[in-house]
Amino acid sequence: MPDTQTVSAIGFRGMSLAPERSKRKQQDLSLKTDRLILAAGPFLMDRLSPHPQSSTVLIHAMHCPRTHRIKRKPSAMCSTGPDEWLETVKRCEYLPEPDIKKLCEMVKELLIEESNIQPVHAPVIVCGDIHGQFYDLMELFRVGGEVPHFSYIFMGDFVDRGYYSLETFTLLLALKARYPDKITLLRGNHESRQITQVYGFYDECQTKYGNANVWKYCCSVFDYLTLAAIIDGRVLCVHGGLSPDVRTLDQIRTIQRCQEVPHDDLMWSDPDDIETWAVSPRGAGWLFGAKVTTEFNHVNNLTLIARAHQLVQEGYKFMFPDENLVTVWSAPNYCYRCGNVASIMKVDEGLGVDESNFKIFSAVPDTERQVPPRQNPPYFL
Repeated sequence: MPDTQTVSAIGFRGMSLAPERSKRKQQDLSLKTDRLILAAGPFLMDRLSPHPQSSTVLIHAMHCPRTHRIKRKPSAMCSTGPDEWLETVKRCEYLPEPDIKKLCEMVKELLIEESNIQPVHAPVIVCGDIHGQFYDLMELFRVGGEVPHFSYIFMGDFVDRGYYSLETFTLLLALKARYPDKITLLRGNHESRQITQVYGFYDECQTKYGNANVWKYCCSVFDYLTLAAIIDGRVLCVHGGLSPDVRTLDQIRTIQRCQEVPHDDLMWSDPDDIETWAVSPRGAGWLFGAKVTTEFNHVNNLTLIARAHQLVQEGYKFMFPDENLVTVWSAPNYCYRCGNVASIMKVDEGLGVDESNFKIFSAVPDTERQVPPRQNPPYFL
């Protein structure tokens, strides 16, 4: 996306500014766009929010007043590489803007070499949504084991709704830059310019840096994230689910992924207790059933589909009589008030998955994290 353009969450594109226009004019345009997003909130919720389902909780997105945000300063010194960046980010400190730009460029160079369906070897740990819950991500690594001693697949939705989307995504990027073969990052429906302008990541970057540059750098990485991963040819990992337009894995491999999300179904679809297909109440993607899943797995020689995208109070949930699809959720006490536990799924060399493959963990206590003042959180039930 060109720097001279601003795209709002409902698709309006700002006019390009002539070179002779002042920097103040550009800032005014950004502020106007921000107000437009705020004013459009109720309309956007009708268009973008998931409807309540048996295994989901409806989360309403609201604009977060700036007085409710923790204002933290970036690390004072510009670091030189992934090791220094990891040391900084693990303290929940965000990097200077030049370092973020350099990190994003490094990771894009790695991602561009990856397939739309990235092959991964077992053993590997599979993780669901994180949503900016930085301290719970650190707990996830304590439970699952530190990189590079263990390999991980993260199935998208790294940002939005949590208080520390920037630090969360930066940590995952720094791990990818330092240990590229140990971390696989998939794209979720929230790794999108439009969605992040509504659900918090854009506003967080504006608050912490005073401009949208870092948000733009991160969005450019979103475009390069792979769509799926396959573990030893048998276990498919994808953020959302299946599509009526995709029957084989080779069809996914031919998608041109380096762009703003055009492939809704893979990131938005949900399994349901139906036989084939139904319209999704989310307004994007589809509901798909047991017959569809069984046929897809048979055609592609899969034993299991692992996906994220839906809150599960117990941390994970097998679907359908054959238990050939599982939802993994990795954000405990989602939005700091849902009360759920989280899980990670370890896939061993045998590729069999049952309840013994899951590790359950709870949210880090408030005494062990830095939490904004106890007022209404930016995204609440």
